[in-house]
This record gives sequence, structure tokens and C-alpha cells, in this order.
Amino acid sequence: MEVLIFLIVLYILLTLSMVKLFEKAGVPGWKALVPGLASVEWCKMVGRKPAYAAWLLFPIVNIFIYAGLCVDMVRSFGKHSFWQAALAVIYAPIPFFIIGRNPNDKYNGPILEQEREFHRQYAEAKNKDDKAALRRLEANNPFKKSPVREWVEAIIFAVFAAAFIRMFLIEAFVIPTSSMEGSLKVGDYLFVSKAHYGIRTPMTVLQFPLIHNRFSQKSSGLLARESYLREPSLPYFRLPALEQIDRNEPVVFNFPAGDSVIITPGRTYDVYQWRREMDMLRRLNRPLPPMPPVVARPIDKKDHYIKRCIALPGDSLQIRSGQVYVNGQPAVNPRHLQFAYYIRNEGGMLNLRKLEELGVNLNDAIPVELPNGELRRYYNLDAEQVAKVKSWGSGITIERFEPGARPGYVFPNDAAQYGHWTVDNFGPIYIPKKGATVQLTPASLPFYERIIRVYEGHTLEVRDGKYFIDGKESPTYTFQQNYYWMMGDNRHNSEDSRIWGYVPEDHVVGKPLFIFFSTKNAQLRNGINWNRLFRSANQM
Repeated sequence: MEVLIFLIVLYILLTLSMVKLFEKAGVPGWKALVPGLASVEWCKMVGRKPAYAAWLLFPIVNIFIYAGLCVDMVRSFGKHSFWQAALAVIYAPIPFFIIGRNPNDKYNGPILEQEREFHRQYAEAKNKDDKAALRRLEANNPFKKSPVREWVEAIIFAVFAAAFIRMFLIEAFVIPTSSMEGSLKVGDYLFVSKAHYGIRTPMTVLQFPLIHNRFSQKSSGLLARESYLREPSLPYFRLPALEQIDRNEPVVFNFPAGDSVIITPGRTYDVYQWRREMDMLRRLNRPLPPMPPVVARPIDKKDHYIKRCIALPGDSLQIRSGQVYVNGQPAVNPRHLQFAYYIRNEGGMLNLRKLEELGVNLNDAIPVELPNGELRRYYNLDAEQVAKVKSWGSGITIERFEPGARPGYVFPNDAAQYGHWTVDNFGPIYIPKKGATVQLTPASLPFYERIIRVYEGHTLEVRDGKYFIDGKESPTYTFQQNYYWMMGDNRHNSEDSRIWGYVPEDHVVGKPLFIFFSTKNAQLRNGINWNRLFRSANQM
């Protein structure tokens, strides 16, 4: 609503500010107040064809068209300086009102026609080698800009265009972790479309261009700070989608639990993860590190994650022995679905180079300490890799990792009621759908409490076994938006919905398109994965 109010106020002020400009140009002022007609007259005043106004009807493109018309308008009144053009782009009603009220500011005619005529005369003089005419034109050139200004404007335009494209249309992402390993590898660079699931307008207004949320990911130092201001902010708004999210599609989204994070040199934790890690250290009687500062982030500045959408709004989901079931039916598994395996060679040492040749990421191995003190390394393999390892000979044995229960670790992070759930044996669980209503009970509250309080912004109290939402007693809750269930293809090495729960629709960023670059193990010195270039990111 705030976005709509801002645009309405801008439009009203813009039309009012153009009344005097129209009159100075010999155009009846009332035409500035008529939608559509004002745009046509505006185009004619700066030297554009009337049909050019139709571009203002095209979303996204119209922002560039509008900025250009604002600059050309002030130039048509003799305002050619850099700062006058900048102010016209930033908030056009201000210079328009100033020009309209100043009796010394005269309309000089359509600036673009003047530019075309100047360049025609210059080209004619150059063809005739008329040095006197060239000197005269250069001396009286009202369009001449200093080299510094040309460079500054070129840089500003390039940054603005890149930031604009990145913000609304397409953004480049790099795969930082192995949670999608097999399908998407560490070091893959992707183009992600923000239009497929509906362009989400920015919520954070003041931000440093081309930087997502932090100047440096280090936990200390001059640049170890956020690259934006939380206020002012705009509410969530999304344009109509080109398509809906389908099951098994990879999706880029903002990390749902990332509204309050702790940044360390090794990784970023959400506060809930940090507390669970500290609880584990306490149980092991190990020293606790000092509490780092907590960084609060708005929705659009939470970290970007990429996972596969396993279940849609309204679905029920359960995991049994690692197999996902959606609505009671076994889910279609990605071709390169991975689990962690321990490989033993009875004849001697395990040939790691041979394992690496199969495409196994050795850096992704999971160390597990057994109760007897033995340290095992589990490697993440897909079904094809498992079959090839087994074919190495009778001396090879392979054992799949069986994750034990860690009470409070998996969603809904309720150790008392759901402490027996694991990442391989999980659920059943309902995926909330917009408009659906659920009963609030002690058993259901852990699943929906964060939705009510955080994602949908209500107060929630429990008193004497009764539930109060925004101060009113309510035994039920109706969801205000859709939610999704996201999981990584590397099932034993992925922090996903099994750990932190649902992904709200307003956190969805976009759809991965294709891999435009890929480095081995995210290190250019290790080489380039040439066979992955321009490969679709949506392959199973």
C-alpha cells in the first residue's frame, strides 16, 4: 500500500509541476492533468514522437523511459548541468516546480530536435572540411560535456543499469556449498530469473548498489558491516508471475531463519542454530565461545539459498528411510540424489584419486566419530557412483550413513514432542497454503508459531491452554500466504527445510536458468568445468 501511495503522490506532484512548463511551451496547462495526453505532449515538447509515450506502459522499461524524459524536459528549458539532470531523475517535481515558478526560465524548444540539427550541421561542415564552421559549432555547442562528466555519467548509467537488471530481472549467483552437489556443484555460477515467479519489488530502499547484504563476510574489520539501511523500507509487493513453482524445481530464496544472524569467519548462523550449537557444547562440557553480535536483516537482505522445491502449499510430506513421500506417494528423486556412505577397502587403503575420478567431492566428506573413538569419513555419493564403487571388487564394502536423533535439531525444533525425528525419518508434516485454516493445539503450535509471529506479523499468546492472536482468542489460524518445502539433493549434507522449516512465498527470489561458468571446487586455479558451461540449472 505504501508503494502505491508513493507513486500516486509522485504522479499528482508531477502533473501539477508540469502545468506551468506546458504553458511556457505554448501548450494548454490543463493537458498536463490528463493521463495519457500529458505523456504525449511531454514527448512532443522534448522532440520525441507521440507514439514514444506508449513505452511508459511497459513495466520496468518505463523507469528508463521516464528518467530520460525528465532529463530532456529540463534540458529543453536550458538546464544542462550534471546536477540539474541528476535532480530531474531523482525527483522530477522539484526542478519542474522551480523552472515553472522562475520567470527567467524560458522554453527553448524540443531539445532532441536541436541536438539532431546540431549534429547534422556538424557532419555537413566536417564533410565539407569547413574549419571555420566547425570551430564556430564547437565554440557554441550547448551539448558539450567535459571528459570527466562523460565518464561519470557513463559509470553512473552502467552501475544503475546493472543494479536495475540485477534487482528486477536477472541476477548472477554462485553455488557456495555442496547442499545441491550432484545437480549443482560448488563453484557453479548461475543466472537466475526474477521474473518467472513474479518480480518482487525492493523492500530495502537505501542500499549500496550491486552488493547483496554485506561489504565483507568477515566477522570483523572496516568492511564487516551491512551494505544497506533498514529504514526507510517498503512493504512486500510482487508483480504477476510468468509461471508457478513446480515440484522438483530448484528455487533461489532468502534464508527464512536469517532475520537474526551471527556472522563468524567460517560461516553465518541464524540465532537458533547458534543456540543449538552452544547447547551441544554444554552437553559435551566444552568451553563456549563469547557471544558474537547479532545482525538483524529484512526479508530481501537475508542470505540467498538454492534448494529443490519438494512439496507445494497444501501438500503433506513425510520422509521414511531417506525416501520423501508427498501426499502419500513416493516423490520423484533427482537423478543425482546423494547420501553419505562409508567405504572400506579390506585390501588396504581407499584409493581417493579413483574416488575423485567418479566425480566425488572429497572436500565434502563428513567426519563422524563413533562411540568407540573411531573416526570415519563419509563420502556423498549418488546411486550411479555407489554402483561403480561396488564394482571395484569384493574387498570393497559400502555402508550408508544413518543419522541419529538430535532432539531439537530438526524442524519444528521441539525436543519434547518431536525429538525422535531425524533428517531421514521425518514427519508427517503439512505445508501451509494461503487461505487454509488449522487448529492450534500443543502438537501443532511448534509448526506454526514462527509463521504467526514472524512471517505473518501477529502477536501470539498462550494463556490457560487458550490461544490469543493479536489479543483475541482464536483456536484456529488461517494462513495469509503460501509456503514451500525446500531440500538439497545432498541429503546428508544440506541444511534445508528439515532444519529450519517452511519457505514463505514472500522469500522466493527466482528461478535458476543456466550455468554460465563453473570452477572446480570453487577455485579457478583448480581448473574450469567446461562440460558444465551453459548447462540448464533445472535438470534433474
